Amino acid sequence: MISAVYSGVSALMRGSEQVCNATVIVFGNEKGGTGKSTTAMHVIVGLLREGYTVGAIDLDARQGTLTGYLDNRRSYAAQQKLRLPQPLYSAIERSGQRDLDVAEKEENENLSHAIDAMANCDYIVLDTPGSANHLSREGHSHADILITPINDSFVDLDLLGHMDPTTHKMVEPSHYSAMVEEQKQRRVRRGGEPADWIVIRNRLAPLTSRNSRNMDVALADLSQNLGIRLVPGISERVIFRELFLKGLTLFDLRDEGIEAPLTMSHLAALQEVRDLLRAIGV
Repeated sequence: MISAVYSGVSALMRGSEQVCNATVIVFGNEKGGTGKSTTAMHVIVGLLREGYTVGAIDLDARQGTLTGYLDNRRSYAAQQKLRLPQPLYSAIERSGQRDLDVAEKEENENLSHAIDAMANCDYIVLDTPGSANHLSREGHSHADILITPINDSFVDLDLLGHMDPTTHKMVEPSHYSAMVEEQKQRRVRRGGEPADWIVIRNRLAPLTSRNSRNMDVALADLSQNLGIRLVPGISERVIFRELFLKGLTLFDLRDEGIEAPLTMSHLAALQEVRDLLRAIGV
């Protein structure tokens, strides 16, 4: 099931497949609590602020974090009579069909229709669930750019690969990394280029620690073995939790009429997000 697409498009287009000229950015991992949806929202608004047209698809309709964030943004803008830039967006639910093949076919078609409806956007951002399912795998197969946020710990690093506890070198890739490679190969078979896989380290500690240095070694090894690009992410900041209820991002705080302070901490966080956009190629 697909929800309506908001911001001026009342329903998804269900005609023949269109050529999609958009760059598809997928936010994916199989672990919650890494700041995936928050980072996705900031990338969406950062792109909008640069003048690009953006579509957003929430593949985790049950949790609905990104959809809730975007709904909050529309409501707050309407209440305060603000002209906040808005993306097209929709949410796709998992199929309720009992037959596995029928369910997967339905999910594939729903995702294709959602992408077709946004085919004329400059960018389409997909937010995937923090768990393994078919809809998430299908979303990964559409990625031009795959962004995987992780917290700065070996617990999260295990998502990418199983590490030797002494050398901090990869012993074998994780199930998630194997899935990413499988979807990259599917994309190549469809005539596309392999996804540019970016791993960002969120919730970085302000001071260098032994754990942080060991993470540096481990991630460097994973980068070579898995073909990932490493990008510094976003530090742990309370402001991100506060902005959610209003649907705001750090890019919005300078706008007239926004009832939120702009502190030095906020400016530092804003620079971190800008650095991520540059790493993506914006």
